[in-house]
Amino acid sequence: MFTGIVAAVGQITAIDPLGSDDDAGVRLQIGSGGLPLDDVGIGDSIAINGACMTVTQKSAHGFSVDVSRESLNCTAGLDTLGEVNLEKALTLSERLGGHLVSGHVDGLGRVTHFAAVGESWRLDIVAPLELAKYFAYKGSVVVNGVSLTVNSVKDSDQGCTISINLIPHTIAVTTLRHLEVGSNVNLEVDLIARYVERMLSSQMLSKTT
Repeated sequence: MFTGIVAAVGQITAIDPLGSDDDAGVRLQIGSGGLPLDDVGIGDSIAINGACMTVTQKSAHGFSVDVSRESLNCTAGLDTLGEVNLEKALTLSERLGGHLVSGHVDGLGRVTHFAAVGESWRLDIVAPLELAKYFAYKGSVVVNGVSLTVNSVKDSDQGCTISINLIPHTIAVTTLRHLEVGSNVNLEVDLIARYVERMLSSQMLSKTT
């Protein structure tokens, strides 16, 4: 589990294929930036742009993870050299500064608007139709590993557009500052919303049987 509070911006420094066929995954070499690794061991989980990955190797200033082709197909930003948001797995002694995050990407969104509004920035993202039911005004969403608050939701036949306000601190300490119109982003819906939807659908099923 994670909180969606980015601890450091790291860097994908190398991408090494794990095989020669089209279904092969890759090994990512990650420079940890300011993320302390003293308490990280082989097999521990670290969220990279919101996707939970397992540490397979570790050095003084970085670590490696193996990413399957399935994970690459379902995420954005893990197949390109450059900056990534990093967060170590949550411990029970830490503050829950964001919200409960699983590190499982539910789908890809597409940025349709990203511009300064006063001292902040407005970010609009079109989310897939199958995720639309999980977004609500003032609800939570994870974008590339960052816990954010939804300011508005506008539904359409193609999905829904969520609007988010980014404060200067978020822009300064995450990779969201690099977004532009057309960028794909990793989305994780609120964990509570997921369970509420499941419970409601089960109740409806029981009434019809």
